[in-house]
Amino acid sequence: MPIRTASARWQGNLTEGSGTVRTGKGGLTGNYSFKSRFEEGEGTNPEELIGAAHASCFSMALSKQLADAGATDTSVETTAKVHFDKTDAGMTVTRIDLETVGQVPGLDEAQFTKLAEAAKENCPISRLLSPGAQITLNARLA
Repeated sequence: MPIRTASARWQGNLTEGSGTVRTGKGGLTGNYSFKSRFEEGEGTNPEELIGAAHASCFSMALSKQLADAGATDTSVETTAKVHFDKTDAGMTVTRIDLETVGQVPGLDEAQFTKLAEAAKENCPISRLLSPGAQITLNARLA
């Protein structure tokens, strides 16, 4: 498997500086700053990027679970809500709430939920993040 890369550049002090982030092949490029991370400023932040990684990994893992069960999805849409909280240890990603909606003809809600839970457990990004952050899942069919 190839090694994946991303890079970031920061210029200036913490509160007034700014940075850019880029994935290795240039698929994503964005600006980030103190305001985009700790307030409601323009640009992205590390927590959003973690959420994007988690949502995309989970969606692919769920699609695989569905295929392994003999179901074919029309689509899987996932949102990851990353909770970034102040703790005794400092600012920490404490929880990620995954919300997924699948369009899977011929599959019932109970089977979809079961496969979504398996995807949550087997998604590589879930496995990376779960020792430190609680991961919740709300899965439903469209």
